[in-house]
Amino acid sequence: MNPLTRKECISSVKDFSVMMVNPMKIRSFNRLDKTELHGILSRRGNSLKNVMRRVERIVEAVRVQGDKAVIRYTEKYDGVTLSPSTIRVKEREMMEAYEKVPEKFITAIRTAAENIEAYHKRQLATFTFSPAPGIILKQVFRPVECAGIYVPGGRAAYPSTVLMTAIPARIAGVRRIVACTPPSRNGSVTPAILVACKEAGVTDIFRIGGAQAIAAMAYGTGTVPKVDVIVGPGNIYVTAAKLLVSSDVKVDLPAGPSELLVLADKSSNPLFVAADLVSQAEHDPSAAVVLVTTSRSFGERVVKLAYKLASNLPTKDTIVSALNNGWVILVENLDEAVKFINLYAPEHLEIQVENAEYVLEKVRNAGAIFLGKYSPVAVGDYAAGSNHVLPTGGYAKAYSGLSVDCFVKRISVVKCTLSGLKKLSEVVSTLAELEGLPAHAESVRVRLNNEKC
Repeated sequence: MNPLTRKECISSVKDFSVMMVNPMKIRSFNRLDKTELHGILSRRGNSLKNVMRRVERIVEAVRVQGDKAVIRYTEKYDGVTLSPSTIRVKEREMMEAYEKVPEKFITAIRTAAENIEAYHKRQLATFTFSPAPGIILKQVFRPVECAGIYVPGGRAAYPSTVLMTAIPARIAGVRRIVACTPPSRNGSVTPAILVACKEAGVTDIFRIGGAQAIAAMAYGTGTVPKVDVIVGPGNIYVTAAKLLVSSDVKVDLPAGPSELLVLADKSSNPLFVAADLVSQAEHDPSAAVVLVTTSRSFGERVVKLAYKLASNLPTKDTIVSALNNGWVILVENLDEAVKFINLYAPEHLEIQVENAEYVLEKVRNAGAIFLGKYSPVAVGDYAAGSNHVLPTGGYAKAYSGLSVDCFVKRISVVKCTLSGLKKLSEVVSTLAELEGLPAHAESVRVRLNNEKC
């Protein structure tokens, strides 16, 4: 589809009035009562709790029954009948995928992969330093042996998620990278996903989706190997499963429906802002889209443009559902805007105001930040190189986005010479005495008293 011109965006659309029956709500931040503010901030709601019991049954069945349970739930939820020999995607199927994917898509996947690799390579930073003569401290990285990545399916295929999850694992040095993704109704895996897996260095691919895929990677099934860490976004069932298995295997972060908060003022282009809100709304009817602005007239203009943009797109039903649950928050100034941003802790934050750097310095909670009117979230979603697996639902207050750190262990290395040990001996002995652990002090003392041995 060709990009829409400004004239096309503001032209009359037959079903525009229907779409605007329940539009994005416009509220002043300083007039929100506690209940309304809580409703805006609590995107997760009770949905996760509601599915936990059902997911718990699936996870336990896969843990106990392995492949048998995976096959049963794949047939129940995906309508695909598998056997232990067909769960794994064969190498031949992966190579055939290259013949089914147009060359321009393969080129795009490779370009994005190069940028993602370049960005994530810089996250492996070992160091060595000496706080005092005779004392040497190091930090080294060691990768996990096997990593599992979940690639969502259903509404669309996401080869970009393959790149975002598998490439950091490969850079970290993970030897075995296992991918699970839901099969289509005929049992196949989308060719573009297979191409992305091959380009990113995935070693094993399994046509399994949902909670059963998470459980399979967490515990192993006979066909699917047990992994050390599971990463990747998914629906509420996948998120619930990751939380359930997190006591047995490392998981990355809570990543639910997409979120975008745009901070904009009169200096911003309302069409750009509307287009970005629409782009994230098309991910999921539950996507959360928020505009924070100092101007009511600007906010109203963006809302109208957003619905008009949506009316021209094949994904308009999904977009409108998300927009109808969206908000325009009016603030008095940028400081008030920052206060709301830090409370909301968005997955994606776009800062489209004149003094963007001022705002950037004050923002504490966000998954990823996009500065200026020419930095749409879509660039980060696909090609800039930063990771698009980000915390949602307010978890950006405590979690970072997916990185190489998810696949490595930071190991401290301490080396003391005799002179270095002497410098620290008094401190060690004093603290050991304070904590009632005399053997700790003795382990130092015995070395100093028998240094010639």
